[in-house]
Amino acid sequence: MTESFGKDFKRFFLRGLAVFLPTMITLAIIIYVFRFVDKYVGQHLNTALRWAVVQFYCLSNKTPREWIGPDAVWQRVKDQWDEYHLGWLGFVLAVFLVYLVGRLVASLVGRGIWRMIEQGFLRVPILRQIYPYVKQVTDFLLSERKLELSRVVAVEYPRKGVWSLGLVTGPAMKTVGNSLRSDMLTVFIPSSPTPVTGYTITVRRDEVIDLPLSIDQALRFTVSGGVIMPAGQELSPAEVEQARQGAFGVSDRKEIDA
Repeated sequence: MTESFGKDFKRFFLRGLAVFLPTMITLAIIIYVFRFVDKYVGQHLNTALRWAVVQFYCLSNKTPREWIGPDAVWQRVKDQWDEYHLGWLGFVLAVFLVYLVGRLVASLVGRGIWRMIEQGFLRVPILRQIYPYVKQVTDFLLSERKLELSRVVAVEYPRKGVWSLGLVTGPAMKTVGNSLRSDMLTVFIPSSPTPVTGYTITVRRDEVIDLPLSIDQALRFTVSGGVIMPAGQELSPAEVEQARQGAFGVSDRKEIDA
């Protein structure tokens, strides 16, 4: 009874975890990004807003203006800021500022300015060792050009006789196709259990087998290590048993030959 309860608890707990974990991780990432933007941009913009309010107050009340402003006025503005919960203004301005930077970089002049800034980064001894790699990651995650996966194939990789699941990303490089005088494909081989990493190979078109699978089915198969079989690809119990007996038969024959 206790053993049965323990198995049921483990099974259903893992099911519940599988349901909640993706949502919890997604929310955690969103919250982290919001806090990051608020901490490193929003709070500084809040300070700038309070400074502008202090300067406007001093100007409207003909108080002698100072660069920082009187401490009493600062404290009054800070109290009102906290009383009316105006801290969100900095976060909203931070999001708007990121949007404006994106619009600026999208223009021809903005791209030129940002290219000059990047060249300045690459001249700094420490930054030039870090910045290019961080930029590659962010460009991959946030680029408007998405990785286009046309279809799922099976390809012999990493050696003959071993078949791997691959995702066709497009034709091969022109130089490769012209040198081999053959129709070539570029195939991405995702790794388990993290399909965002893997290997990119170039193969002949006639050396791949097209599979009737969607990209999502292929990724689920890869993430699960082959446990989650795509619909329509499952073996019947008799076929599974036959495959096992065939494998055992091969093993037994090897032992006999030895």
